Amino acid sequence: MDRMFADFQLAPDDISAIRFGISPGHELCHAVRVLQRPEEQPLQWGWLRSVRSRVPQDAFELMAVIIGEAGYFPDFLTATPTWDLTPADEAERLAAVPPELLRADLAKMLARSTGARRVAIGRMIEQPLHARAMIAAAWSEVWHAVLEPVWPQLERLLRADIAVRARRITTQGIAVMVAGLHESVAWQGDVVRVRLRRHRELVDCRGSGLVLVPSVMGGLGCAVLTEPPAQPTLFYPAQGVTETWAKDPAAASRSLGALIGPARAGILLSAHDPRTTTQVAADSGLAPSTASHHLTVLRESGLIASERRGARVLHVRTPLGEAFVGATN
Repeated sequence: MDRMFADFQLAPDDISAIRFGISPGHELCHAVRVLQRPEEQPLQWGWLRSVRSRVPQDAFELMAVIIGEAGYFPDFLTATPTWDLTPADEAERLAAVPPELLRADLAKMLARSTGARRVAIGRMIEQPLHARAMIAAAWSEVWHAVLEPVWPQLERLLRADIAVRARRITTQGIAVMVAGLHESVAWQGDVVRVRLRRHRELVDCRGSGLVLVPSVMGGLGCAVLTEPPAQPTLFYPAQGVTETWAKDPAAASRSLGALIGPARAGILLSAHDPRTTTQVAADSGLAPSTASHHLTVLRESGLIASERRGARVLHVRTPLGEAFVGATN
């Protein structure tokens, strides 16, 4: 049998055509699948133990009907991933999905469904506006119950993975970085090839580019998003995911604090958004002079970058800082 591939064709030598993003929607869809088939995801068992009692049954059952246990799930559940995409952004976009797009994606699920699930999806197709409201509400309810409590840890893993791979581009080149995403991914000239199980596809990314998205909940394999209006996207397993990834924020802070001290650990953990020294001091409960000292140490260690914007100096984690935080999570 011929091997099946998705070939993402890029403009020759156009490194800028490849960028990274994160996708809260993708993580939630796969979290719903983990809850349906936990025996297949041992790296998520620690997370499962912490959320099982909180799962909102009705909302979860609706999401499970739409998402299914494996294979394709509706593209409208995930926005085009970007570096700064937030769960709130995702929820807002989902509540405004065009009815025609919702119906088209649900029709694909209808063709893959039988029995009571097929009947339920058919009703949604008949009433797309009502279905959209139900889906958006269920998405938010499930998110708040099962992923919001661990989103800081999950997001740190995603950003640390991106930081490591971005650094690899500068030291080893984009071909080596892409080939190292997963065993099913290869770089062939101006084509990123992803081995698939069921079909072959050529995706022209010239002019649109390709988004690379790490995933914690997506398991050990890759997934692709290829149909317009979505931008061509490759989801791959994030590095550093262990059964203990979902430990509580206090435990993560203790681990980091053992390395660099509690005060600097707190500043580094909260440095995902740019803040002034005054803001850092207020958030950390420190005197401005003490906060300034800790920021200087973190900056000299390469974990924090300080940038002047007008009259203000803003501090934010560097790629090395992202990787450092992710490694201790």
